[in-house]
Amino acid sequence: MKTINHIPKSKIARASQLAKTGAKVGVNYLKYYGDKLTKGEQKARETLNESNAEDIYEGFSNLKGSTLKVAQMLSMEQGILPEQFVEKFSLSQFSVPPLSTPLVRKTFRKYFGKNPEDIYDVFSPVSVHAASIGQVHYAEKDHKKLAVKIQYPGVADSIVSDLTMVKPLAMQLFNLRGKDSGKYFQEVEDKLLEETNYLLEIKQSKAVRESCAHLPHLRFPDYYEDLSCERIITMDWMEGKHLSEFLEQNPEPTQAVRDKIGQTLWDFYMYQIHSLRKVHADPHPGNFLVSDTEELIALDFGCMKEIPEDFYQPYFDLVKGDTLHDKIIFEEKLWQLDILREDDSPTEIEFFKSIFHTMITLFSKPFCQKYFDFSDEAFFNQLYQFGEKMSKDKALRKMNANRGSKHFIYMHRTFFGLYNLLFQLKAREVDIHRYPLY
Repeated sequence: MKTINHIPKSKIARASQLAKTGAKVGVNYLKYYGDKLTKGEQKARETLNESNAEDIYEGFSNLKGSTLKVAQMLSMEQGILPEQFVEKFSLSQFSVPPLSTPLVRKTFRKYFGKNPEDIYDVFSPVSVHAASIGQVHYAEKDHKKLAVKIQYPGVADSIVSDLTMVKPLAMQLFNLRGKDSGKYFQEVEDKLLEETNYLLEIKQSKAVRESCAHLPHLRFPDYYEDLSCERIITMDWMEGKHLSEFLEQNPEPTQAVRDKIGQTLWDFYMYQIHSLRKVHADPHPGNFLVSDTEELIALDFGCMKEIPEDFYQPYFDLVKGDTLHDKIIFEEKLWQLDILREDDSPTEIEFFKSIFHTMITLFSKPFCQKYFDFSDEAFFNQLYQFGEKMSKDKALRKMNANRGSKHFIYMHRTFFGLYNLLFQLKAREVDIHRYPLY
């Protein structure tokens, strides 16, 4: 894999990289129009999606940081993007072009005043994993195997300018209107900035480990603060396979093992949400390993979402069968969650009540059963089809989509990420309400 010797840091340099990527996409569309005449619409469209996914991913990879994080989040949204994009963007979860060795050494000298070889007994100059915000190297010290996570230079400083550049496009794409639409962008900006604060990540990681250590079949690494700083983390090297690699191994995992890992994953998230009211809001395959003893290893707690009580109560009241069957209570919860607005017309109120009732009825299916089969393709097809239908709804496009609590952003990301992980695992028998036992 090629390495990166330089990451654009200034607003102008990063804007230029995005413009360059946009120009490549423009050329791809010109080719597409020609291919339609010679190869037909379907083949031409597939080639266009493959070329655009390749060029956009390459551009994002060169920029790192928030742009690559967006790709990572979109890779979990199979109902929104063409499969070529999902396949390519999923690489951002743990496999992107890494920093070159000279740039790694430069980062160490900046924060520790030394090269990594002077700090550790053994340090591999070639990263073993590289993702959106940082990359991981293998190291040893005092006979301990260690993982050293290094943040890409300039990532934290570029987040605000990156989001400022994409904000006008996002507001048009998602039809956000009104002065308070900025609360959604502020929520994303705040979380991305938190993810670049490695001292905060260490603190959060230790808190989760202490709070969840009693959950069965779940493990966490230890962290070494004397070998860490705001841009470098040193932790235990954990032996295991990423979830996607675990599922592709030969022979394939048995159904009993899939169910065991799936139950562990579900219990971990439900315990965080309902007992801790703070959750690991970045559930993708790159953040979990499976050990040889079939234990789940949880990594990377840079993105943690606190769940305030005034959001938690109405949010989980909505998924109860009694609420869904009571029109008055259901509407009351929509008002509490800012889904319905004071400036909505009667037509808009009825429109959004109908949409959200359909969506929540579908989303809450697992919560309405004792056991749920997350390998059920029909359930996930319904989710994707509903998302696709909403994206093409002309009536919805004409209405103000600036609605809903800002907390929906990362709760949505958490649950749909979790659902997708369980679907990939093909976990068939997950006890939905087991978490209170812990």
